Amino acid sequence: MLGNGVVGILSESINKWERRVPLTPSHCARLLHSGKDKTGVARIIVQPSTKRIHHDAMYEDVGCEISDDLSECGLIVGIKQPKLDMILHDRAYAFFSHTHKAQKENLPLLDKVLVQRVSLYDYELIVGDHGKRLLAFGKFAGRAGFIDFLGGLGQRYLSLGYSTPFLSLGEAYMYSSLAAAKSAVISVGEEIATFGLPSGICPLVFIFTGSGNGNVSHGAQEIFKLLPHTFVDPSRLPELFAQGTDISPSEKASKRVFQVYGCVVTCQDMVEHIDSSKTFDKADYYAHPEHYKPVFHEKIAPYASVIVNCMYWEKRFPRLLSNQQLQDLTRKGCPLIGIADITCDIGGSLEFINQTTSIDSPFLRYDPLNDSYHYDMEGDGVIFSSVDILPTQFAKEASQHFGDVLSQFIGSLASTTDIATLPSHLRKACIAHRGALTPLFEYIPRMRKFDSEDTAESHTNLKSSKNKFSILVSLSGHLFDQFLINEALDIIEAAGGSFHLVKCQVGQSATAMSCSELEVGAHDREVLNQIIDSLTSLANPDESNGILIKEGNKISLKVGKVQQNDMNKGNDSKRKAVVLIIGAGRVCRPAVELLTSAGNTSSHEWYKACLDTEDTDFEEQNAVEVVVASLYLKDAEEIIDGIPNASAVQLDVMDGESLCKYISQVEVVVSLLPASCHITIANACIKLKKHLVTASYVDDSMSSLHGEAKAADITILGEMGLDPGIDHMMAMKMINSVHVRKGIIKSFTSYCGGLPSPAAANNPLAYKFSWSPAGAIRSGRNPATYKYHGEIVHVDGEKLYDSAFRFRIPNFPAFALECLPNRNSLVYGKLYGIEDEASTIFRGTLRYEGFGEIMGTLASVGLFNTESHPVLRHGQRPSYKKFLCEMLNIVSEIPDGILLGEKHISERIVALGHCKEQGIAVRTAKTIIYLGLHEQTEIPVSCQSAFDVTCYRMEERLAYSGTEQDMVLLHHEMEVEFP
Repeated sequence: MLGNGVVGILSESINKWERRVPLTPSHCARLLHSGKDKTGVARIIVQPSTKRIHHDAMYEDVGCEISDDLSECGLIVGIKQPKLDMILHDRAYAFFSHTHKAQKENLPLLDKVLVQRVSLYDYELIVGDHGKRLLAFGKFAGRAGFIDFLGGLGQRYLSLGYSTPFLSLGEAYMYSSLAAAKSAVISVGEEIATFGLPSGICPLVFIFTGSGNGNVSHGAQEIFKLLPHTFVDPSRLPELFAQGTDISPSEKASKRVFQVYGCVVTCQDMVEHIDSSKTFDKADYYAHPEHYKPVFHEKIAPYASVIVNCMYWEKRFPRLLSNQQLQDLTRKGCPLIGIADITCDIGGSLEFINQTTSIDSPFLRYDPLNDSYHYDMEGDGVIFSSVDILPTQFAKEASQHFGDVLSQFIGSLASTTDIATLPSHLRKACIAHRGALTPLFEYIPRMRKFDSEDTAESHTNLKSSKNKFSILVSLSGHLFDQFLINEALDIIEAAGGSFHLVKCQVGQSATAMSCSELEVGAHDREVLNQIIDSLTSLANPDESNGILIKEGNKISLKVGKVQQNDMNKGNDSKRKAVVLIIGAGRVCRPAVELLTSAGNTSSHEWYKACLDTEDTDFEEQNAVEVVVASLYLKDAEEIIDGIPNASAVQLDVMDGESLCKYISQVEVVVSLLPASCHITIANACIKLKKHLVTASYVDDSMSSLHGEAKAADITILGEMGLDPGIDHMMAMKMINSVHVRKGIIKSFTSYCGGLPSPAAANNPLAYKFSWSPAGAIRSGRNPATYKYHGEIVHVDGEKLYDSAFRFRIPNFPAFALECLPNRNSLVYGKLYGIEDEASTIFRGTLRYEGFGEIMGTLASVGLFNTESHPVLRHGQRPSYKKFLCEMLNIVSEIPDGILLGEKHISERIVALGHCKEQGIAVRTAKTIIYLGLHEQTEIPVSCQSAFDVTCYRMEERLAYSGTEQDMVLLHHEMEVEFP
């Protein structure tokens, strides 16, 4: 397929906001109608999409084909990376892959590319002879980011008591075009020029960081210039705030109120040489940033109303603003109201910006004095935005701009089978060709090897905890085309050191240099010194040895300061981690008790016992603080009563702002809510980059978040205990032992269940609830599929209880048990590797004998009906007895003082056809009476359906007492054929 001239356009699937396209219909028309001989493109197949900025019909109109199937395409293009299952074998792909720096979150994508023998081109690496990227959206990020911030600025000022024209602006995506958005900004500017701004917020000063000619900064300033404005040199900022000038108050007001001010600052405005006798030198600053001290917080920030951050920043340079500097500025009354971090540099030049925001919710408020984050505009602090997908808000114009450039390359990419024939700028943008990394990128596995061993706490702290000493090393030269990067890595590895890639820029022309910054670490200072000496020798070979060194084979080396990492820092005091538990059900209190005990001695010993370790260096567990959140505060307060390090809050998870507020303040979230609520919580955790644990199966909706969770570098862990959990591990241990001996699994059955101990099974149903009855009943009515003697058996959820069958486990002769099929057993055939060999694959749930028939009869009566019941909906609240009479169609009036008896109820169950066996009817009647559904007591107003009533009574009557025990049973059985 490679080089066949058929181009596929992906449907963007990674982010719901991604509406951009790599090629617009007009680009496709030119490529198709100019002929394959000229363009190299014979056909274009477009995957259908209902959210793409250009409708499918527009592509069809110009001759494109619409199809989900891109198997005929030799070249497939998109904007963002596709899902892994969309990577087809032996094709060429072009998109922003974010893999060339061995980024951990995208290494699964690179693995897939290599396995599928794919040729991968990365737009980010297509660079012209001038050294600048040819395919980028920088200006559109600047434009959209600045418009978004102006609207938020209006909201923030309103919360502070100022009405401004900015309030009328929406987010960039709300406008039909860039022109429409600009028109709205111009209208705001006209209002400012006519009526002015509140004097209390003037002068309104926007500080732009980064090169004034950079795409991002240029785009932001383009929008700013639509307002009545004056640009001010950084040195003249104090004059704007000077008092007692010669101008009259009216002239002063005119200058301040009827316009805004802009100031573009570069690195020379942000730092000064430590030696006051020396002036700023850009080349020296880049080579030796340690010779410079930050002054932005002293000379620029005190006069800033808004900082528009468009600068590139590396960790070796001083920050633009540290948290401490921002606190000091706040205490001094700095007018700073917000930051538009268009670079979205998390943990970067602005230390307090530690998370991205989204197009849905673009702003956070940070209170420097309390070091706290908030999802509202009310209160102290500064607002900030840090959206990482800004250009898509102008999807139409951004796509046109992008496609204008990309369409020039499509023909070459679509028709080539040998990358050696490609132009240099495309050849060097090819990370992998037919499943093998190209020579420029053979360093990636080595970077990956050491990154996988790196135990750095975060990307903002490069000091690896396993290396006592580290140093930042900058290498520049022909690192990749002359393979000098591999020589440098050889030196580090041979000495026993480690490295972590911080920055990587690959030169794209014959004369262009490449640059890599590595954090090099070693446990011994002498080892680190040896590495530095060897790298220095590589950069400055000894010409006296008679060996002629070609100029192109030399590298330039810059070495930072050696950092000694305090390996024992923090060991004297426990760091307190915070866990948020959402839901105050039955299992909540044990969870709170366990988590809050994590830091004590007995807990420490317990953890060591679980790990079966005598390691004296075992890390002591952190103290854990738990916050329990419930829709009803009283429930949460009852859960934490008497438990230290636990607090209670009221939370409605449907209130997105409150949900994000509490999640942002913790390290881990535990959801004990029904499974249907997990997706809402999971999306918030992904957005805020917080780990999530749930007590539910991982369903399709949660599985679909896998890529987003990996990209956010978080873990989402579903139910992992007995079932699912131990059952799978035990099954695989047995299956693997059979396969090692060349055996074949002919039949696999697995039975598992949580039950009351025999002594506690003291009710007609022989079951009790340690968790929500509603959840148990719903999960017990899921449809099931299994394979039995080669036949596939499907059981409808409504008939699941009817399909119950009895069996006895030989090891437990005292227990008469039955089993209900458990969901889809077939998927485990594939997961276990026995799909093609086992004629029977069955997983079931254990209950005491008779449970299924009783539950099935209760369902037939209608006691699990979730629809609103007329008797519960109108007039006075009925009694349980009246409700039961309705369910059993008992129309004759029964005096209030007379209860329905077991005999009467069982006879009605049989008469109405709900059960054919008298014995089951009697046990069902006993269950109904045990639940108190025959009583004269009034039904609570919270119950609106038969399901509500039944669950309410089950929770009251079928709960474990404080002294009763439950138990679990797990039984795997396999029939095996050995050679």
